[in-house]
Amino acid sequence: MSASSAVGAFVVWDYVVFAGMLLISAAIGIYYAIADGGQKTSKDFLMGGRSMTAVPVALSLTASFMSAVTVLGTPSEVYRFGAMFGIFAITYTCVVIISAEIFLPVFYRLGITSTYEYLEIRFNKVIRLCGTIMFIIQTILYTGIVIYAPALALNQVTGFHLWGAVVSTGVICTFYCTMGGLKAVVWTDVFQVGVMVAGFTSVVIRAVVVQGGISPILNDSYHGGRLNFWDFDPNPLRRHTFWTIVFGGTFTWTGIYGVNQAQVQRYISCKTRFHAKMSLYVNLLGLWAILACAVFAGLCLYSVYKDCDPWTANIVSAPDQLMPYLVLDLLRDFPGVPGLFVACAYSGTLSTVSSSINALAAVTVEDLIKPYFNLSERQLSWISKGMSLLYGVLCIGMAALASLMGSLLQAALSVFGMIGGPLLGLFALGILFPWANPTGGLVGLVCGFAVSLWVGIGSQVYSALPESTRPLHLSIAGCNLSTPAVDSNWTAMTEMTPLTTTLLNEAADRPYLVDHWYSLSYLYFSTVGTLVVLAVGLIVSLLTGGRKQHLEYGKTLVKEDLIFYSLFSSYKANDEKQVEMLNWKPSPSKVSGTVNPAFSDIELDLPENKEKVSGVRI
Repeated sequence: MSASSAVGAFVVWDYVVFAGMLLISAAIGIYYAIADGGQKTSKDFLMGGRSMTAVPVALSLTASFMSAVTVLGTPSEVYRFGAMFGIFAITYTCVVIISAEIFLPVFYRLGITSTYEYLEIRFNKVIRLCGTIMFIIQTILYTGIVIYAPALALNQVTGFHLWGAVVSTGVICTFYCTMGGLKAVVWTDVFQVGVMVAGFTSVVIRAVVVQGGISPILNDSYHGGRLNFWDFDPNPLRRHTFWTIVFGGTFTWTGIYGVNQAQVQRYISCKTRFHAKMSLYVNLLGLWAILACAVFAGLCLYSVYKDCDPWTANIVSAPDQLMPYLVLDLLRDFPGVPGLFVACAYSGTLSTVSSSINALAAVTVEDLIKPYFNLSERQLSWISKGMSLLYGVLCIGMAALASLMGSLLQAALSVFGMIGGPLLGLFALGILFPWANPTGGLVGLVCGFAVSLWVGIGSQVYSALPESTRPLHLSIAGCNLSTPAVDSNWTAMTEMTPLTTTLLNEAADRPYLVDHWYSLSYLYFSTVGTLVVLAVGLIVSLLTGGRKQHLEYGKTLVKEDLIFYSLFSSYKANDEKQVEMLNWKPSPSKVSGTVNPAFSDIELDLPENKEKVSGVRI
């Protein structure tokens, strides 16, 4: 039974709202294609001419990785496993501070377009090429997942053809990326983050009204065991605990915000370093807001379906379809609002896919074309647009692979962990350790990537036991058992307990690695990859003469980059200025040339004012 036949279907106004969002996104792309004479150079196309300001970039950062995976995956995650996912608020705080204070200063100072340029500046061309290829693979895989997610939602709630939705998503993204470049991507993200918040808010408000207020929702969640924020079990095999989310999550998301081209490309397109840092800190507020919306939407989902779980009752075929089902169930009497929610999921996808396509184009042009071919800026601009088109088509094809993966949220973060972890380790090695050399970097990257793939692929082949994931109880006691769909699933449900028992009994027969290595929490994939790269890279560097190399100033993190040093320096400068003022002695031989006491010789004697008095050169 499809959701649409069970609870309602799209009406004309839903399609109007949905089409309106698509048209506005496309219009922004057309506007930036012709504004200011269009993108004359590759820097204009890929970096917005390095003239962006903090707030639009911050909203773009928020939109890019708070995608349809968040809109659909996080509420169903909370519904099944509880609100512990809200602990990611702490993780995001740590990630933004690390990215803004360690990675951003170095990237911004070097004025790079591709983050992988840094790997050549710091190590060599081979390592740059390895980093570039790993990023391209990672991003195409991830983009396939986020194109598939809203197509699934559309298919569930409207019966719209699944692959028709996949292709239309990719085509719209590719269109405005190819037409308008980074500026179009950033400003469509600003619009789309507004649509995402509006979509979430409409569902939450309606659920609160239907359930009779916030208190009943929290009360249901509490009695259903969903308010399980604090679980301090240190076992790394447990899927989500406080430690896996804070430590493992910080490594995973730093790989996204600290060194991932799609994010770094945005904040280094800002016109000053201050604007770049502010974009990250303002973005943190956006991350908190959308996380809070998604977690509360999950609690609303549980409160509404606590006695009749649509997934167990086989009304929906996957957990990621629960939110669209709730929307049509609660909002079927409000024409246009279900369309707003699907536009919300679709906006998440458009923002993420567009940023990925733009980043893939930037990396390909800067790392694979520019170093080897002597081309004019105009030619590079056209090649950048061609690359956007090519990667748009590739990402649509990759969505087919996503349809074969399990939980969307876990699949997306697993991809980032397996590939993003070793890359994060490589950048951290270069930025934090001056004695790390190219040999150490390359050997560390290969070892880190091998270990990450080993644990990541092993975890996909062997599913973890229920004791590691610990899904919470879902009931169908309140369902109407007379319908065939529920009858068949009632049988399936009664068989679930013996199945779980069989799995637990067979645990003794499973290979030792399966339950002690492949069952590692998916959030630790990135941590393992990063730490292996750092450990192997440092040891190999020390053994191959890393202490003897001489690096140019600014290729690693320097003390002037640290916020505490900057604050201390400014206080020290102020103190020195005050001492200079106190030690000043008037010179009888100088005449100020004015009777205004506001102008005095002290202005002329200070080093920074030797050439100017009140803005006038003398």
